[in-house]
Amino acid sequence: MTAADTIRAALTDAELDFAEPQPDQFFVKLPGTHKLFTNAWLIVGQHGLLVEAFVCRKPDENHEDFYAFLLRRNARMFAVSFSLDKAGDVYLVGRLPLAGITPEEVDRILGSVLQYADESFDLLLEIGFATSIRKEWAWRQKRGESTANLAAFARFAQPE
Repeated sequence: MTAADTIRAALTDAELDFAEPQPDQFFVKLPGTHKLFTNAWLIVGQHGLLVEAFVCRKPDENHEDFYAFLLRRNARMFAVSFSLDKAGDVYLVGRLPLAGITPEEVDRILGSVLQYADESFDLLLEIGFATSIRKEWAWRQKRGESTANLAAFARFAQPE
């Protein structure tokens, strides 16, 4: 069984929403709690598996605190690490040897991706986008629109 076959079987067994747009490339949609979905790529190469998942865009503010959080968090992570693309957007990225790709390892890797993206999401938005969130909160309240999907940020976005 190839690594791609193992990944395909693991994704199917886990009943995850995934597509295989090219041979040996899997696009997986992981449902979250804080972040609605985390989209991840699993790309089988000649010698290794590339794992990549978008977390959030480049921060608007508090860059030093934002990047310090990512670096401190990297020290405690398994299989993937926070990384930036050329635009400054935040991703989780990892490379693993194909020899270690088992159904259990696919589950562990995707579990790590989901945990790190989901549990960090609210704090990353609070650190890097607080001003934008406050403006959005005020705009919605002024127009009588729902702030339900901003509820996680009420403690700092809602006026006293």
